[in-house]
Parts: sequence; structure tokens; C-alpha cells
Amino acid sequence: MDNTGRHAAGPAGHHRAAALVSAAVVVVVDQLTKWWALETLDNGRVIDLVWTLRLRLVFNTGAAFSSFQGLGPLLGVAAVAVAAVLLLNRRLVSGRLSAVATGSIAGGALGNLADRLFRSDDGFLGGAVVDFIDVQWWPVWNVADMGVVLGGATLVWTAYRRQR
Repeated sequence: MDNTGRHAAGPAGHHRAAALVSAAVVVVVDQLTKWWALETLDNGRVIDLVWTLRLRLVFNTGAAFSSFQGLGPLLGVAAVAVAAVLLLNRRLVSGRLSAVATGSIAGGALGNLADRLFRSDDGFLGGAVVDFIDVQWWPVWNVADMGVVLGGATLVWTAYRRQR
């Protein structure tokens, strides 16, 4: 407590806030870009951008890179568990950069979970994830996937730096 009788947030509170803001930003940007993709790329439209990068609408009922097709409910439950562990683990949010990375991973998991929940015709967590970023030499992905991959790489890098 500080001298006014209130609890001081301290660095841990600021790091937790950074993780929550990062997660929220990833979810919002992910859902907005998926909405745009659904509106713009429906009916098979493809937008070529540069080199092999193009925008093309794909629906993924599996895990990352279209693996484990049809396991949406199990993957949805796993996404909730991953997001909760990441956001509640004090050790992972020990620094600002690791907090932002942790939030990005959780936000990515929650962004794709939202698709499974709200784009479902096949029951609870049966929806397909909207993917639309296609480099043509890698599976099609979205902003949530980007948050998970970049956040994970950043966490590994910060852990490596901490060990040195």
C-alpha cells in the first residue's frame, strides 16, 4: 500500500496491464481484418499484393497450418487454457516485452477461439477459423496466427536474454 491507503500497482501491475492491452489489440485487429476478408474476399476473389503475397479466403476447422481438421472443440478448449495460463502466469509477464509477447499469444488464441465460437454451424466450438494471408509457399494464416508466432518468438528471445 502507498501512503494514501491504496494498493500501488508497481511494475508487476503495469506488466500485467501491458499483457492485457496487447491481447486486446491482437483480438480486435484480428477480428476486424477477418471481417474485412469475409466482406471483400467472398466468392473466391483473390488480391495479389507483392511477389507471392496475396489475400485469399480460407476456412480452417483444424489447428495451425490446417492440421488436425475437425478437432475444433478440443482446440477451442486448449485455446482457453493456453490464454488463461499465459495471462495469469506472473513469471511470463516479468518484463514489459515479455508481457506484450505473452499478451500477443493469448490474443491470438482468443481471436481464433472467437471464430470457433461465433462462426459455428456444427455446434459448440465447431466453427472454422478465417484465414486470408497467403504467401503461396506456406499455409494460409491470419493476424491471430501472427500474434501467436511473433509472441512466441519474442518470449523465447527474452528468455534467452535473461539466461545470459
